[in-house]
Amino acid sequence: MLQESSVDSSGSRFAPLVVLELASDTKEEAITWLLSRIRDRQQNGGAELLVEQLGPGIGVKEKENPNMFLVGASMQRLLCGAEDLGLFKECTDGSMRAFTFASKHNFKDFKGDGDSFLSMAECQYVIKHELDTLRAKEETNVPGYSHAKLYPGKSIIRRLLSKGILIQMFPLHEKEELKRLSFSWYKKVKLSLQPLDDIRHYYGEGQALYFGFLEYFTFALVPMALIGVPYYLFDWEDYDKYVVFAVFNLVWCTVILELWKRRSASLAYYWGTLCRKKAFEEPRPGFHGVLGHNPVTGRAEPIYPTSKRHLRVYLVSLPFVLLCLYLSLYVMMIYFLMEGWALSIYDENPTFWTHILLFIPSIIYAVVIEAMNLIYRYAAEFLTEWENHRLESSYQNHLVLKVLVFNFFSCFASLFYIAFVMQDMELLRQSLATLLITSQILNQFMEAFLPYWLQRRRNKKMIRKVQKRRMYEEKELPLVEQVRLEADMSTYLGTFDDYLELFLLFGYVSLFSCVFPLAAVLVVLNNITEVYSDAFKMCRVFKRPFADPAANIGVWQLAFEAMSVIAVVTNCALIGMSPQVRSYFPESETQLILCTVAAEQCVP
Repeated sequence: MLQESSVDSSGSRFAPLVVLELASDTKEEAITWLLSRIRDRQQNGGAELLVEQLGPGIGVKEKENPNMFLVGASMQRLLCGAEDLGLFKECTDGSMRAFTFASKHNFKDFKGDGDSFLSMAECQYVIKHELDTLRAKEETNVPGYSHAKLYPGKSIIRRLLSKGILIQMFPLHEKEELKRLSFSWYKKVKLSLQPLDDIRHYYGEGQALYFGFLEYFTFALVPMALIGVPYYLFDWEDYDKYVVFAVFNLVWCTVILELWKRRSASLAYYWGTLCRKKAFEEPRPGFHGVLGHNPVTGRAEPIYPTSKRHLRVYLVSLPFVLLCLYLSLYVMMIYFLMEGWALSIYDENPTFWTHILLFIPSIIYAVVIEAMNLIYRYAAEFLTEWENHRLESSYQNHLVLKVLVFNFFSCFASLFYIAFVMQDMELLRQSLATLLITSQILNQFMEAFLPYWLQRRRNKKMIRKVQKRRMYEEKELPLVEQVRLEADMSTYLGTFDDYLELFLLFGYVSLFSCVFPLAAVLVVLNNITEVYSDAFKMCRVFKRPFADPAANIGVWQLAFEAMSVIAVVTNCALIGMSPQVRSYFPESETQLILCTVAAEQCVP
């Protein structure tokens, strides 16, 4: 817990865990109303949490936002919240069971009042859940804001965020624990595994599973990279001798995902989340509808007709996705026109500069793809939010499906066209290498260098302000300055983009790396830098994210498995197109196709 703790008027020890920042011009009646809802008892529809206003900094001269509030809870309230959430903890007999307050002494590590039983990440997750489930019981409006309507079942926190009354809500870092994690995670370069248990304890299971998968994927690529280097050196100019490497691809992309399932399940059981998601899932904060009662849990929650959601999905979202795919296809055709233009110039005047010109269309296309993917991502998030899915898992499934279909089409459609329509293996190798290298450079710039540079500017500005306020020298920032410093940090948007990047890299390697054997080497180098850059960003650049008690990598497991199936079909088709295999069927294309299909069916 944070060192700066106090005792409130009721006698409960107050340790700040979560920060609420309201707009500086928020009306007093709205602040009073919100704080009363947060402090009110659960029986009255409140969250029954502790709230204190953040005091001014030392020697304040600049105008600061006074409407920053620290939220905490009594230990009994946190333990009851853990029971409501169905958190699994280890019992004294070694088994993992859902925590119950009545039998708290039967759980391992529960001592005294249970002050150290829950990790800080779990405590913050409980508070977030209680704040998210504050809902309006009747049609009204936020006091002082007639335009901020509250309908029965509407999330109060989500409404305040959408109207700009609440600027942000974030959990606080724990300075000493963060220092220890940073030292063991990224501050010393070493050939060892990541501290997944420490990551899980500080950031939650969702983050730990992502870094565990990133680590696993990197090690899984090492055999392919070791095979790819000599293959690249000895058969570089002979693009048709890729059959052996393609066969290895078939086995590799299937086996590694099955092994990851076992690794993921063992981690989830050890962390106590393997069964939790199946047992409990609350409606997501953004879900709205008429307030009713859940017949299973008996709790009050919004009700929204499934038929309306289906109409929105099939009559609006689906046509929009198809339109975007058409636009992506149109851009791909423009790319091939540019490629033909560059080839014609090179054929007329084969010089060093015209040879460099051959790579320009692929580089431009790669940059355009990244821009299109980014714009489409925002549109997909808006549509998925508008569809009003009840559960977070359903929301994530629909969002991932929309984004993956478009990203797969935009990134790989040109490669499939070159491989199976043009059947130009040299151009396929050149396009794959250019797309892969360009996308990695752009991702490293956007994910590592740009956030680091922006954060350094913000930190320098904030440190200058802190130093001006200091009336005395001290090594550690006081709580007030720490909160304001963290409030200016960038907001971590989750693991979605990280998994998406790994998905596309997995596609580049598993689909066509047999014609560009160095693809696995490049991805391994990218992943090594990704581990350290992501760790640095989590500890130094971003606000601390709320924990996500995930049992696995979710819908991304299905996405990787779907890519694996496509990779099997693709590599079988490439094997069937190779001259070595064609020589066995000189007069019968039908037999060749049948044998290729039979080989594909034999791969599990």
